[in-house]
Amino acid sequence: MSFPTTRLSRLRAAPALRLMVRETTLAPDDFVFPMFVVHGEGVRREIKSMPGMCQLSVDQAVTEAQEAAALGIPSVVLFGIPAEKDALGSENFSDEGIVQQATRAIKAALPDLIVIADVCMCEYTDHGHCGVVRDQILDIGDQSSFIDNDATLEVLKKATLTYARAGADVIAPSGMMDGMVGAIRAALDGEGFVNVSILSYAIKYASAFYGPFRDAADGAPKFGDRRTHQMDPANAREALRELALDIKEGADMVMVKPALPYLDVIHRVREACQVPVAAYNVSGEYAMIKAAAANGWLNERAVVLELLTGIKRAGADLILTYHAKDAARWLAEER
Repeated sequence: MSFPTTRLSRLRAAPALRLMVRETTLAPDDFVFPMFVVHGEGVRREIKSMPGMCQLSVDQAVTEAQEAAALGIPSVVLFGIPAEKDALGSENFSDEGIVQQATRAIKAALPDLIVIADVCMCEYTDHGHCGVVRDQILDIGDQSSFIDNDATLEVLKKATLTYARAGADVIAPSGMMDGMVGAIRAALDGEGFVNVSILSYAIKYASAFYGPFRDAADGAPKFGDRRTHQMDPANAREALRELALDIKEGADMVMVKPALPYLDVIHRVREACQVPVAAYNVSGEYAMIKAAAANGWLNERAVVLELLTGIKRAGADLILTYHAKDAARWLAEER
């Protein structure tokens, strides 16, 4: 008995047919657009290591958020550059902090846009670390343990409440402190903010891909590094332990950061949990593509849409990406 020839190309023969059988669909409502906010008025300061991205004063952040919303992007995440830095990052937990101001302004202009407030200390502290630094540094092997985890949780709780009062819809703790989700959930619930969600940076690697972000947010550590609290890039099973702990503590959504070197981890996390999974397509990933495109080595549009599709195919429900606005425009043109 002979069998007919299998022709996989039959389903690839026409654009409409390819679209009909497409397994992974990318859309603007998959994206979260990150923004960096600064004090002042009319400020739109280019970030040299991130072409196309700027530090924005509150008025400009509102304009940028309006553009994102008009493109069908449902959410922005805010990072602040304070007027002054100190050891505790005091502006982080001030009701008049720059992210708090931007949150109020964006929600006033766009009530339905979801505002995510990143909660960490590194952008606000004069030492550039994600937590309270001990007076005495304790040497452990070839690293130094200098972050006081529990003291840091107290600062994060205070910051969280200021963001919630300002109108943030989602709190996104990113410092990788032990117990941060439980502490933040308790703080929110204790003040009546039971409907404010938590998007935990549950799986955040000690990555080399964060360089441009630290330039944008002026948040590079002045000494040491962050390997004592961020995850070792060699570990994947550990990610599932972090995941389970954060969900148990009350995380409504979880994140894997960065995205491209950790597609396998995104897939494992998606298979292991029932909460929405976000992936952060970080600054270094963005900058690489921008540099290659500027040199004519890559087709930026094609590469960006391919990589974002790959992140979603791996299992991400949400993608935080600096490409969000461009990708939304390109997707609209393809329809």
